[in-house]
Amino acid sequence: MESMESSDLAYDVFSRQCPSRSTLEHVTGRWGALTLGALHDGTFRFNELRRRVDGVSEKMLSQTLQALERDGLVHRDAQPTNPPRVDYRLTPLGREVAERLLALIHCVEGRQDDVLRARERYDATRGAR
Repeated sequence: MESMESSDLAYDVFSRQCPSRSTLEHVTGRWGALTLGALHDGTFRFNELRRRVDGVSEKMLSQTLQALERDGLVHRDAQPTNPPRVDYRLTPLGREVAERLLALIHCVEGRQDDVLRARERYDATRGAR
């Protein structure tokens, strides 16, 4: 795969004004990445998703889902039932992004022993912080 020069792209995330920067932030932030990864497994209701993404607050999950929906990565399906039922799933674009994120997540998980050893070496030479 050839690398593309930033001048070949319509957007440049390294440019301060580029709108892709906020999308990258939504996708790679802790809750965005975990939410997209969880939704890769299927459709979830809000509380199911909150349980799956352990540690996320209701407020943060709501904000994350709104940002991802606005970016076209998540579809929110509200059913007019009593009580209301709301399901969340990935859009085709969201699925593509989630698959790439999951590759990174699996790499990090698979190399965590190396990371922990590197931290130990760092802390031993510089003192734990």
